[in-house]
Amino acid sequence: MNAALVEWLGLLAGCLTTLSFLPQVWLVWRKKSAGDISLGMYLLMCSGVALWLSYGVLIHSRPVVLANGLTLLLSMAVLLMKLVFDARRQPQADRPGG
Repeated sequence: MNAALVEWLGLLAGCLTTLSFLPQVWLVWRKKSAGDISLGMYLLMCSGVALWLSYGVLIHSRPVVLANGLTLLLSMAVLLMKLVFDARRQPQADRPGG
């Protein structure tokens, strides 16, 4: 198979899977709530994507690096918003030292 076609196939697949995170990022940001999002899932997701990104760098694969670099940013954004918004929702009495 043509190497350029394979490269474009990888880029297209990476774009679609990366873009799949945008609706979640937008929804969490707009609602300022991430209560229904699994912290464990996003911790595992960010870890796995970071490893894929490292793998892509090591094998010099542009589609793997680009897709996973952007996916890591988006999934980390959701993770960060989850931590921030959940902390804001926690009643003052339940907070450490409160």
